[in-house]
Amino acid sequence: MLGCKQIGKKAKGIVARDKKVISPSLTREYPLVIDKAEDVWIWDVDGNKYLDFSSLIAVMNIGHSNPYVIKAIQKQLKKATHAAFSDFYAELPVTFAEQIVSVLPRGFDRVFFSNSGTEAVEAALKLSRWNKRKPYFVSFINSFHGRTMGSLSLTYSKPVHREGFGPFLSVRHVPYAYPYRMGSECTTMCLNELEKALYKGDVSAVFMEPIQGEGGYIVPPKEFVKGIRKLCDEYDVLMVDDEIQAGCFRTGKFLAIEHFNVKPDIICLGKAIGGGLPIGVTVASKKLMRWPHGAHANTFGGNLLSCAAGMETLKQLKRVGKSVVKKGRYIMRRLDEMKDHYSIIGDVRGKGLMIGVELVKDKRTKKPAIEEREQILWRSFFKGLILLPAGRSTIRIIPPLTITIEHIDRGMDIIEDAVKSVSR
Repeated sequence: MLGCKQIGKKAKGIVARDKKVISPSLTREYPLVIDKAEDVWIWDVDGNKYLDFSSLIAVMNIGHSNPYVIKAIQKQLKKATHAAFSDFYAELPVTFAEQIVSVLPRGFDRVFFSNSGTEAVEAALKLSRWNKRKPYFVSFINSFHGRTMGSLSLTYSKPVHREGFGPFLSVRHVPYAYPYRMGSECTTMCLNELEKALYKGDVSAVFMEPIQGEGGYIVPPKEFVKGIRKLCDEYDVLMVDDEIQAGCFRTGKFLAIEHFNVKPDIICLGKAIGGGLPIGVTVASKKLMRWPHGAHANTFGGNLLSCAAGMETLKQLKRVGKSVVKKGRYIMRRLDEMKDHYSIIGDVRGKGLMIGVELVKDKRTKKPAIEEREQILWRSFFKGLILLPAGRSTIRIIPPLTITIEHIDRGMDIIEDAVKSVSR
């Protein structure tokens, strides 16, 4: 049976224990206590079954407990788990780096491994500063690049992320083109603001997400992304592409920025590239990534288990990525039909299987339906569907790329039932 009528006894007990020993800074939308998972399914500790429309924050793109990835991890586990790659050599990370370079645009030929997306961004910050030697960076309002101090300096999606942690690195935040809320002139307005931020000539790099994730699954106009590239070229500024959530075929292409026909200077990868194991990847050209020995390193970057998982994950991503666009269009059609029927749905946007549904109290005023979104998330959870929020009142739909049309219909039926209930 999908979902549960009430929170199970085991789950309640673990949540109570969690509150006693785990930092309260973690965000939990509802008390899902995971026991096991397979492909698009998750089971909690009480045996309740759920359909996953979250990919556990866009990580499990090739499905949970992928047997090929598990086999690759098990094979490496028998040999060695750690090689201290910053001090010694190992073939596995080199092979993985070669495979990553092979799927990227020409000219991306140097790889730095770390442990997470935020570390991939930290490496990009340092690499940009080392190359340009200018004090400032530029990022966008509603952006999310991580929570460590450097990446947090760029992040600007929720006040709680930043309150009490300043002072930060020198970052100027400018508006990100948001057609639904800014209108048709958003590209011109936002690029004008970006140029003002670059005008003094003191910026090393502009950090951007080709589709904003945590900020609300905001898909910008193509002209906006092209305009960023043009301004970076004019002002001798590096363009850093954060693909940590949008990459790895989530949108139907390996890099989401490929939809905009733009080539950045530095690429950051994380989340799905490790197939469920922690990894971060920063990629640039030989010309940029020429910093000296000791300029940047870490203990666990190039971890053998993570690289083994990543190599097999990349192989599986190439296989499942071909069907992403078709599945995404199918979901968008269903959501567009729902948008016509329910006034609470203000906007539907996305590419591939990275889709946002923005909820509003009124389609004219566009006032965010924050409480209603929470109700929909909870109702969906009890019906057996795992969803996550984004932005002020957006629901993100990011199922594993392995999902079938049958699974999609099942999940969309639950979403529509929840929307219908809350809309009454």
